[in-house]
Amino acid sequence: MRHSITGYSTLAPTLIASHLTKTIGKRVIVDDVSFELFPGEVFGFLGPNGAGKTTTIRMLVGLIEPTSGQVTICGHDLVKDFEAAMRCTGCIVENPDLYRFMTGRENLEHFARMLGVRDKEIERVAELVSLAHRLDQRVGTYSLGMRQRLGIAQALLGNPKLLILDEPANGLDPAGIREIRELLRNLAEERAMTVFVSSHLLAEIELMCDRVAIIHRGRILHTGAVRDLISNQRELELRVSDIARATAIANERSIVTRVANDRLLLAMEEEDAPPLLRALIEDGIDVFHVQRKVQTLEERFLEATGGETVG
Repeated sequence: MRHSITGYSTLAPTLIASHLTKTIGKRVIVDDVSFELFPGEVFGFLGPNGAGKTTTIRMLVGLIEPTSGQVTICGHDLVKDFEAAMRCTGCIVENPDLYRFMTGRENLEHFARMLGVRDKEIERVAELVSLAHRLDQRVGTYSLGMRQRLGIAQALLGNPKLLILDEPANGLDPAGIREIRELLRNLAEERAMTVFVSSHLLAEIELMCDRVAIIHRGRILHTGAVRDLISNQRELELRVSDIARATAIANERSIVTRVANDRLLLAMEEEDAPPLLRALIEDGIDVFHVQRKVQTLEERFLEATGGETVG
């Protein structure tokens, strides 16, 4: 079950990004970015190519230093107490580093030794990502979806409270995408893990995430619950015989209108529609189609970024 935004107010943030800024020469890559992540939520991070997504992620996990700003993970300052902060964090930035000539188990054993994690953790994370039955086969025989799940298993070694994933569904077929979505939702809902996902798959983010942030040209434009971002503009969509006359009648009633794809879109709720529909019919206008239209996350994203696509 998805969290309500008010439900987060009683929880301590897992991650706090405060006024993160990164400049290279005179170019500002990330500009005063702030957000908080909470236990049990999947948080989506969206932006067009060059928006600053990957740079932000690299600052969150200490791969690059911010020009200014602060990252706190599980109460630990990332700069002052890096090891403690990263013990709380599992991450995949870009593609997971896997050895294809080794088995899945051997890959996990290798990373477990690097992290000082006991071997019994390997069985636990393999079960979590539904790979226990293929763990002793070479990674070179795995599908792309299986390799992505093995990468997530690697990030889960050590039982982190925060999981940061950069494009976890990249290149997957619909079945693989669904598997990753269900896995991440289960980790958040059943284990109260905080999951941060950067993705260009807007429809998938809409299904997967509780909250999202939209970053554009280095700045956060919107942060909020997915349901709020996609429902703050409700319209009725009409297909009528005379759009111009129907628009005039709606405007006489102070209803805001717009036209898209030969449809008349009205800024109004369903329950307010019957009087207008009667007026249209009485005026001789045929009404062929009426439906409620809720703005999708993709439409909200394109509106916020001026039409730039996600990358």
